[in-house]
Amino acid sequence: MRLRALLTVLVLLLVVPVTADAAVSASPASGPLAVLSILLISFAVLTGTGIVPTGAVGTELTAVTRRAFVPRVPVQIYKATAILSAALANAQTASGGVSSVTVPVQGSPFVQAQATDYTGAFNQPAVQTGITEADFNLKAVIVPIPFLGMEGILQMNAAVIPLIEARMNDAGNQIADYLATQQMSNGTYGTINVDGFPLIASTSRTYGNISSASPNTWWNANVMGSAGTVAPTRKLINQMVVSATKAAGGEAPNIGVCGPGTWALLANDFIGSETYFITPGSSFDQSAQGARASFTALMVAGVPIYQDLYMPEGQFIFFNTRYYSFYIHEAAAFAFTGFASTLPNFALGYVGALIVVLEGICVKPSTFTSQAGYTNLVV
Repeated sequence: MRLRALLTVLVLLLVVPVTADAAVSASPASGPLAVLSILLISFAVLTGTGIVPTGAVGTELTAVTRRAFVPRVPVQIYKATAILSAALANAQTASGGVSSVTVPVQGSPFVQAQATDYTGAFNQPAVQTGITEADFNLKAVIVPIPFLGMEGILQMNAAVIPLIEARMNDAGNQIADYLATQQMSNGTYGTINVDGFPLIASTSRTYGNISSASPNTWWNANVMGSAGTVAPTRKLINQMVVSATKAAGGEAPNIGVCGPGTWALLANDFIGSETYFITPGSSFDQSAQGARASFTALMVAGVPIYQDLYMPEGQFIFFNTRYYSFYIHEAAAFAFTGFASTLPNFALGYVGALIVVLEGICVKPSTFTSQAGYTNLVV
């Protein structure tokens, strides 16, 4: 009934555009988005297999028999990513203005320690500057959503999958997929895309309007030399964790990521050392879950390592989520604009947009450690 009501409202809005403004902005966004997102394509009728005959009999059956649609659209094209989940889980609120996110970061000491004796005398302190301003501008990602007038009329009371709902769902998936891609690919400073790990986890570059050249080498990430085309092992990754902790001033990372093939090869170093215990008088077949093998996250030195499908193979990145998050504008936090009529463009229909204004920001790049050169399995 809700789907029928949604289509009815949209069709009425197309027919009577003068009264459309208030209802259009609310109707499509307020209903439950129960359909998994993907654009529908034309269905072909399958005959001549199974119990369905071919030839004239099959044609006749096609003309008089209803097809048994499954009212769901399984997604085939998107990926899950641990990095995007971490950034969204630690999201912060931002507002407008130039340099929308300004972070005063300390790169040198304000005062100087010195020894004293019984007299308690000390040298006159000098005023030392220690703060540098890191500036970030928010980036915008937009997904236009079309709704054709005749599409609504045709689907009214006849839709198996309302295309408008499929598009609404797909809009959210599109933004998530786009952000995850940029996180792992954008290494160029000053673009309109969100800053990615290739930029943050690097050295000798400008990031946040601060050049990491001398004397600002404290603004560099910890980029380790190539592993030398070797298989990742617990011993080697433990060295990475120790290096990451050292570079961050003793603060250990709390997450590590790598590609699925690299993760699978590292897992082999764990699986070969697994030990199984059987309760006396029992067996694994009597356990509801059977023998537990392998892992969801590989723990090395207390740091969980996850596989990320957008991560380049052969590379590991460790970081601390305390210093990395999305800063999302409070007025454009995955906001839907509502539908506006396309009649001024001499077309019967509506168009809306899903918008997010944000930036992925690391306020302490030294907490990022990366190393490449590892081999991986083909998975």
